[in-house]
Amino acid sequence: MDNEFAKHEKDYMKTYEEKGYTAGFHFKEGKLLGNDSSNVYEPADLTIVAEHRYEGMSDPSDMSILYIIETNKGEKGTMLLGFGPNSDLELSEFFNSIPESQISDKANINLDEN
Repeated sequence: MDNEFAKHEKDYMKTYEEKGYTAGFHFKEGKLLGNDSSNVYEPADLTIVAEHRYEGMSDPSDMSILYIIETNKGEKGTMLLGFGPNSDLELSEFFNSIPESQISDKANINLDEN
């Protein structure tokens, strides 16, 4: 597999969707909620299985991070966060609270040997 999958978040998101990471999530009142489910998640309920960071082409301070996540209820999906000076601090803190033991690169498409 080509190591340089994509230049933009949307390209990575599409590739992960093809691998079954189709759930969408939103953040509300300190919790992550499944868009198509009634599931509510705390940091301990999530596992980050890959992450990708991006810098803006025209403004390096325009950064984002794409988290590929699996939940304790079987949902698999992605969550895109602003990163840097323009980030949502509460959402960033939520993701920073995910236990270190629940963070890996096991689904990272750049490490896929296929």
